[in-house]
Amino acid sequence: MQAQLTATDIACRRGERLLFRGLSFECAPGEALHVTGANGIGKSSLIRIIAGLLRPFAGNVESTGTMGLVDERLALDENMPLGKALGFWQELDGCCSPANAFAILQLEPLLDVPVRFLSTGQRKRAALARLLNRGCQIWLLDEPLNGLDDQTSRNFEALVALHCGGGGIAVVASHQRIALPGATVVAIEEYAA
Repeated sequence: MQAQLTATDIACRRGERLLFRGLSFECAPGEALHVTGANGIGKSSLIRIIAGLLRPFAGNVESTGTMGLVDERLALDENMPLGKALGFWQELDGCCSPANAFAILQLEPLLDVPVRFLSTGQRKRAALARLLNRGCQIWLLDEPLNGLDDQTSRNFEALVALHCGGGGIAVVASHQRIALPGATVVAIEEYAA
């Protein structure tokens, strides 16, 4: 089954504040969407709406294909060594060869380090490894470059390009510049209420 992602007239309200409204887009296999805007404007809320973790105030999201989310929440046991914490998810997700993701994201030297001791960038790389090992068709990435050095950022951009080149979809919310060749850009401030 090919991935597809469509949002129609999405509006987001947080508390009494309407963050944005009338936001629509469509992503077909091989496409990337770059959601831009300042911090606090609603990028993360949009990603959570697409993921089904937050209900839109108005509009709807339809998708086909498996979806994976990387945001600031690291779903790994803080007290376990990184290798074992990732191993839990690999078994659950049915990943049979995690070594490629570990090598690409330079995690091999960290596999025996407890998750609680990882830096921000190391945690982000661990979350990306989990996403890679899940084999999801739709990637939802909230501020994926936060905490990454220049080389790791370039590696990440190459991973997104490979994912889309293989027919995947990537939705990237970031206030930072990110190389996403051919991506549709949605400036969320244009939909501010």
